[in-house]
Amino acid sequence: MAPIEISMQKYMADNPSLKYIFFGGKGGVGKTVLAGTAALWTAQQGKRTLLASTNPVHSLSSMLDQNVFGKSTPVNGIPNLWAYEIDTKDTIEKSKREIREKIEWFLKFADIKTKADEFVESATMNPSFEESAMFENMIDLMFKDEYDAYVFDTAPTANARRLLGMSSVYSMWVNKMVQSREEAASLKDLLAYSKKKKEKDPLMEYLLNMRERMANAKKLLTDKSLTSFFFITLPEALPIAVITRFIGWFHEFNIPVGGVIVNMQIDRNSVKDDSPDFVKNRVSMQDAYMEKIDQEFGDRVRSVLPLLETEVRGVDMLKRMAGLLYR
Repeated sequence: MAPIEISMQKYMADNPSLKYIFFGGKGGVGKTVLAGTAALWTAQQGKRTLLASTNPVHSLSSMLDQNVFGKSTPVNGIPNLWAYEIDTKDTIEKSKREIREKIEWFLKFADIKTKADEFVESATMNPSFEESAMFENMIDLMFKDEYDAYVFDTAPTANARRLLGMSSVYSMWVNKMVQSREEAASLKDLLAYSKKKKEKDPLMEYLLNMRERMANAKKLLTDKSLTSFFFITLPEALPIAVITRFIGWFHEFNIPVGGVIVNMQIDRNSVKDDSPDFVKNRVSMQDAYMEKIDQEFGDRVRSVLPLLETEVRGVDMLKRMAGLLYR
């Protein structure tokens, strides 16, 4: 593989204003570890940093050896670093209450006798409802602006694609809903509902607020001076194929891609003549895929990290990883 042109350390030096850093990729490639590593390094640069997990299957607490679930928690032994495994349960319940209030108001306003329950159930049973709640939590953190830097451990790439793309999807949906609502209001006036014409319309207010919120989220997520998304791969076929596809998709949404990190490469120097054939075969396979990575991603590769002899868990191991990632 060709030498790395722009390392992770140089990339960060060249982009000093980065504030929102995302790590994604296929499941099992090391997103949590590398997000934790990046967050530790950022905190070491003197920035108040929040490491947050938007992955429904959280593993930050396990990696850090301390409970960070449900609230922003100072990480033991690392000044300037807080960690947070986002609990979507409260957000989901809040969203359900808001949806119920809006539907009940609309049914009453339109003099429709149907109960709101079935509408609420159909809206909240959608498989993407949890992802929407996770997105709401994520942008809430960004909008509060309480930290100098945010590092997000995202869900596997397919979910991250929808998660980060929701700013655009929401915007299109809300614009359509606003248009429909305006048309309905005009029709209502024509049908002699004029006595209620000046009543406050909470549904329209809700839609307009959401449109503004999504516009702000999209502005942050597509600002290359503030945001970068790093894809993690292994020297294997499936992780490479997954991120190749999704890098193109992220470009379509104008979400800045910071680069690719190759994880868990076996050290060739550790392989001896008497090493098991299994190890030799794995090294040979990785060599072939490293060539493919070079062809597919070229100068977007920021780092190639070794397969370590033990799991990355605890602050000391994260510091060791930081020395490898930012060298």
